[in-house]
Amino acid sequence: MTETTLAASKSERAYDWLRARIVGREYHAGHRLVLGAIADELGMSVVPVREAIRRLEAEGLVSFERNVGARVAYLDEREYVFAMQTLGLVEGAATSLSAPLLSASDLERALDVNERMTILLDDFDPHEFTVLNQQFHSVLYEPCPNPHILDLVHRGWGRLANLRDTTFAFVPGRAHHSVAEHVEIIDLIRAGADPIEIELAARNHRWRTTDAFLAARRHDSPRPTESEAS
Repeated sequence: MTETTLAASKSERAYDWLRARIVGREYHAGHRLVLGAIADELGMSVVPVREAIRRLEAEGLVSFERNVGARVAYLDEREYVFAMQTLGLVEGAATSLSAPLLSASDLERALDVNERMTILLDDFDPHEFTVLNQQFHSVLYEPCPNPHILDLVHRGWGRLANLRDTTFAFVPGRAHHSVAEHVEIIDLIRAGADPIEIELAARNHRWRTTDAFLAARRHDSPRPTESEAS
């Protein structure tokens, strides 16, 4: 293995290690990423760690602050809302177009995933719930015969992963409603509902999650004091 290949391998390992901790929320927003400490833990120099952090910065998972250094990035609320709105539109269309192509076994597979999500509600793991959530929806949109729409759906999920791995960590209560809405979408597909009804159900399902997130953010935001409000 050449020196360049070895350095790239170490950078990839550092990237995977850091990303797993950010996505799994072991490192929360604002967590400081100390290059030396990370390098020592991984048994490598700071060079591949720095390269890994640069990649994570490009993905929006890490930010740099003057006199502080690298930190796990806070969620960009504006970009998140735009991404969710767009995904709701294209995923709704993809699900509607896929509906006539979905077999009974496809729908059973989706319901099996949803059942696993329901079981998770008792011992909630937002990361695992999000992984299963994408699996559920992928069953319903992957048969979409329009490759351009499907590409937009894939890009939308990728963009959300870069912004933050899971909304459900912020609004765990939304998870209960989500699994119930999944069953409603399956029921519509099984019943051969009008395509626009299926599209709207899938779109509104996505947008309700956005609404729940925004409501939680407003609730958690500090209220202005009397002097600030005046």
